[in-house]
Amino acid sequence: MPLALYALTAGAFGIGVTEFVIMGLLLEVSADLGVTISAAGLLISGYALGVVAGAPILGALTERWSRKTLLMGLMVVFTLGNLACALAPDYTTLMAARVLTAFAHASFFGVGSMVATGLVAPDRKASAIAAMFTGLTVANILGVPFGTWLGQAFGWRSTFLAVTLVGIVALLVIALLVPRDERRETGEEAGGTLAVLGRPQVLLGLLTTVLSWVGVFAAFTYIAPILTRITGFSEGAVSPILLVFGAGLIAGNLLGGRLADRRLVPALLGSLAALAVVLFALSFAVHDKRAAVLAIGLFGAAAFATVPPLQIWVLQKAEGAGQGLASSFNIAAFNLGNAIGAWLGGAVIDHGPGLDAVIWVAGFVPLAALAIAVLAQRLDRRATRSGALCETAPG
Repeated sequence: MPLALYALTAGAFGIGVTEFVIMGLLLEVSADLGVTISAAGLLISGYALGVVAGAPILGALTERWSRKTLLMGLMVVFTLGNLACALAPDYTTLMAARVLTAFAHASFFGVGSMVATGLVAPDRKASAIAAMFTGLTVANILGVPFGTWLGQAFGWRSTFLAVTLVGIVALLVIALLVPRDERRETGEEAGGTLAVLGRPQVLLGLLTTVLSWVGVFAAFTYIAPILTRITGFSEGAVSPILLVFGAGLIAGNLLGGRLADRRLVPALLGSLAALAVVLFALSFAVHDKRAAVLAIGLFGAAAFATVPPLQIWVLQKAEGAGQGLASSFNIAAFNLGNAIGAWLGGAVIDHGPGLDAVIWVAGFVPLAALAIAVLAQRLDRRATRSGALCETAPG
């Protein structure tokens, strides 16, 4: 893989740490700023909403920027946002800084996906996207636990200062390694940028992404109480088990990229079906400790095996003007799925069958995503047949 891909991986690592490390520092933040734990938890929701809002706003403001310039600008926003988090004097400022930092998230992964695919041969595009997203998976395995330890030992602000340094390093390696590209012309992007979101296949692709990750986070958000209250693990055992989940993320991400390079549609449909099967199996496996650990690893693999095919699929549907915006919106779709999934799991616990049924209910959501993907594929085939008929029809 080209060295420039590893520059994108470094940026993805920093963004991944920023997004998730706050989960392990809620007690420290709430105590230091004098807010409730639930209020501190809203810093997670605020970040997710910033990701969703950042895609259209930055897409409109930067549509004529070259991709390298945009990536560097996003890392500047990311770095300054984390520095503002570290220096925030109160809760309101911290929330504003989190939202600002989140603005860089969707656009970085969206534009980064396009840069990554342009660095490799056509038959390795999905693997290139998987390589970039490896930074996100490594952030979950190494960065988040280390950031949590650092924040607990030296104060939560030290974690954000450390991530600020990661942002500076990522900015430098992107500047050095990512090749320059031409500044985009207005007519090349602006005329069709927003129109791409009106294409049925693109919208169905975005909906598939949302639904697939609703299922993932409906289960994953509540995995700790499931492992302690149902499986019978101690609280101290949860972190090592999550390392197994993280290892599954890396393996699934790389496998999904390779399979998508070979045959995109079978990889997409197969990964969604596998995610549903693994979730249903996990709902039974959590009643046995050994089976639960194995199933957690498979859950991580199945979850991230969907990422490269989902991202490359939306890129293909949005071919032409507006492709960058569609790519960024797909990253926002992942985060929207995260937010909805956490809400769905909570609703099942509070107003439905309860904690025992969370994973089982989550398993049905990827099946809905699979149905949407099949529908989109059928629309593609009809459009192809109609085009062929038009070409062969007598003038």
